[in-house]
Amino acid sequence: MTTSPAPRIPEAVHRRRWAILGVLMLSLLIVVLDNSILNVAIKTIATPAPTGLGATQSEIEWAINSYTLVFAGLLFTAGLVGDRLGRKKVLLGGLVVFGIGSALAAESGSPGQLITYRAVMALGAAFVMPATLAVLMNVFERSEQPKAIGIWAGGVGLAIAIGPITGGALLDHFWWGSVFLINVPIVLIALALMVWLVPDSRDPKPGRLDPVGVVLSVLGLVLLVYGIIKGGELADFTDAKVLATIIAGVVVLIGFVVYEKRSDHPSLDVTYFRNKVFSAAMAAIALVFFALMGVTFFGVFYTQSVRGYSPLESGLLMLPLAAAQMIFAPRARLLVDRFGNRATTTAGMLLIAATLAAFAGFEADTPIWLLEVVFFLMGTGMAHIMTPTSVVIMQALPREKAGSASALSNTFRQVGGALGIAVLGSVLATSYRNGIEGRLGALPPGLRDTAGESIEATLGIAEKLGPRGQALVTPAYDAFLHAMHVTALWGTGVALIGAVVVAVFLPGKTPAAPAGEREPELIGTGD
Repeated sequence: MTTSPAPRIPEAVHRRRWAILGVLMLSLLIVVLDNSILNVAIKTIATPAPTGLGATQSEIEWAINSYTLVFAGLLFTAGLVGDRLGRKKVLLGGLVVFGIGSALAAESGSPGQLITYRAVMALGAAFVMPATLAVLMNVFERSEQPKAIGIWAGGVGLAIAIGPITGGALLDHFWWGSVFLINVPIVLIALALMVWLVPDSRDPKPGRLDPVGVVLSVLGLVLLVYGIIKGGELADFTDAKVLATIIAGVVVLIGFVVYEKRSDHPSLDVTYFRNKVFSAAMAAIALVFFALMGVTFFGVFYTQSVRGYSPLESGLLMLPLAAAQMIFAPRARLLVDRFGNRATTTAGMLLIAATLAAFAGFEADTPIWLLEVVFFLMGTGMAHIMTPTSVVIMQALPREKAGSASALSNTFRQVGGALGIAVLGSVLATSYRNGIEGRLGALPPGLRDTAGESIEATLGIAEKLGPRGQALVTPAYDAFLHAMHVTALWGTGVALIGAVVVAVFLPGKTPAAPAGEREPELIGTGD
C-alpha cells in the first residue's frame, strides 16, 4: 500500500492559499497596471503644456525605459534580498516605495522629473514582482503550482485590460498625472491585506548580496539602450557617439557576465543557464516581450494619432488582447498536459509572429474589427507562451530558490521589453524621419528637426501653422504608416526566432522535479 507524500505547506497556510494568491495578484496588478496605463497616456504626455509635458519621442521612450531598466537591473538583487530577509518584508517595503514614487510622478513638472520619479517607482516594483511569484511557490503544493501560476499569469491580462481603460477614463476627466496617482489607493489596500493574510518565507541558505554585479548590469543596460535610442533619434547609427555608447554598453555587460561567473556570490548565477530548457524558456520570454513592447509603442500612435480615437477609446480597443489572456492563461496548462511544452509554446510564438505581421498591412482606413481580431489572437498567443515558460522556469530550480528564479524570469521579460522599445522604437523613429524629411523643406530650419522626431511632433507643428500646416498632415500619416509596417516586420522576425528557439530546446512534457529539493522555511504565518 502506497502512502501519499506529506504536505510541504502548513495547514493554516494551505487553507488560505487562494486568498493569498488574490493578494499577490493585487500587488502584481499595480506593477503591470502602471505600464499599461502609461501606454494610453503617451500621446497626452507628448502634447505641449498645459495639457501634457511636451515630451519628445526619445523622452517618452526614456519615461518607459527608466522604469524597465532600473526594474530589470535590480531584480537579481531583489530576489536575493527576499530570499534572505523574507519575501513578505520585501513585498511590503517595495509597495511603500512604489506608492511614494507614483505620488511624485503624478506631480512631475517636466519630462526629466517624470523620468526620475519613474525610476523611483521601478525601485519599489523590483522588490514586488519576484516576491509575488516566490511566495506563490511557497504556499502551493507542487501539484497545484501550474494552475496557480496560470491564474497569476492571467492577472497580467487583467492588468492589461484595466490599465488602458482606467487610464483613458482618467485622461478624459483629469490631468495626465492622475494615471500615476491612481496607484496610491491600490497600494494602501494591498499593504493592509498583505499584513493580514500573507505568510513570510525565505531561503534557509541565501546567497550574499552582489552590489558590483548590480552596478555593472544597470550601467551596461543603460549605455546600450541609450545608444540605441539616440541612434533612432538621429536616424544615424553610424554616428561616433552612438557607436561608442552601444559598444561601451556591450563591453560592460560582457564584463558583468564574466564577473558573475567568477564570483562566489553572484546575483546572476550563470550556471542555471547550463540547463537548455531553462535557457530556452528565458529566451522565449525575452523575445516575445521584445516584439510585443515595441509594437505596443507604435500601436498607441496608430490608434490615437492616425485613427483619431480618444485615450479611453484606445484603451477599450485593447480589451480583446486582455480578455484572451484572462481566458487562456489559466487554461494553457491543459494544452501543455496534452501536447507538451514544446508544441504549445511554439504555436504561441508562431501566432504572435502572424499577428505582428498583420500590422504590416494596416492602413488608415483598415476596418477596426480586424485590429480587434489581431489583438485577441495576440493575447491568445501570449497566454500560451507565458504560462508554460513560467512553469518550466519555476520548476527547473529548487523551491528555496524561488525568489532567484522569479527574479530571472522577470529580468529577462523587462530587459526584452526595454530593448524592444529601444530597438523597434528606433526603427520606427528612423523610418518616420526618412519618410517625412523630404516634405519639411518649407519649414524654418529650427522647426525641421523637431517636426521630424515623431508623428505627434509633425502634427503639433502643423496645427500651430494653421492652414499652411495642413499640407503636412497627409504626408505625416503616410510616413508613420510606412514606418509602422517596417517596424512590425522587424517584430515578426524576432518572434519567428523565438519560435525556432522553443521548438528546438523546450521539452515535449513538463520536466520532472529536480532531485534534492529542500523544504521551504515558513515564518510568521500569523496563526
